Amino acid sequence: MSEPAAVAVASAIPADRSFGLFRWNAVLAVLHFVQFAAILALSFAKSPVVTSPVVSTYLRYDETTRHLVTAQRAIWDLPIGPAVALFFLMSAIAHFSMAFPARRWYEAHLARGQNPIRWVEYAFSSSVMIVVIAALAGVQEVGTLIAIFGVNAAMILFGWSMEIANEGRERPQWQHYIFGCIAGAVPWLVIFVTILISATEPGSAPIPGFVIAIFVTLFVAFNVFAINQVLQYRKVGRWRDYLYGERAYMLFSLIAKSLLAWQVFFGTLRP
Repeated sequence: MSEPAAVAVASAIPADRSFGLFRWNAVLAVLHFVQFAAILALSFAKSPVVTSPVVSTYLRYDETTRHLVTAQRAIWDLPIGPAVALFFLMSAIAHFSMAFPARRWYEAHLARGQNPIRWVEYAFSSSVMIVVIAALAGVQEVGTLIAIFGVNAAMILFGWSMEIANEGRERPQWQHYIFGCIAGAVPWLVIFVTILISATEPGSAPIPGFVIAIFVTLFVAFNVFAINQVLQYRKVGRWRDYLYGERAYMLFSLIAKSLLAWQVFFGTLRP
């Protein structure tokens, strides 16, 4: 087996490091599940449950004016607390899988400089996170929310394709990374424009401070993941070891999810 130039891993994970990964994943599975249970319980402790409206905007024919006019109807109320709890549950399941049933498969892929489970989990969990952030910022159109989810998932999957494409390469191929960054910028641009329009609209209610805080802190947190991948493929310092970058992903994921969850709690869910 040829060694990927972008990552420095052995053909097999040493026993001591394998146990370390097992321990990290087992502990993180517990930490994510505990936060899932806490947020879910707290979200139902407040009555009524905090929700964000999801609407559909469409064209209808006005018989009076004989023109197509814009119409809108509510189709659902997104429960914020359970949505926050959901991305914790996704992470708990992923870490449990990597610690127990899929451990050997997971470590075999780590030895090749890849972690498919990470990317699949992020594709769902971080996309739910960005939808929650968008909803809190005032994005309500169902088509926009679906697009935000899909584009963010595409960004994450470009990260996975980056790892696949660079296995065995002497020099990293950066197209996947660049395309992912382009895709990943779109949801944040939509949210920023929504906040900006709301803030500058005469007579509109001021944007809650916690929403601005969430936007800034989570924007930074999301970009830390991109920086981590660059450090891995540039082989900077301790990131020459792919497993160091793997642990960094684990830690950053816990921090990002916890930041969003508890900022949402103190901003909206606190009884």
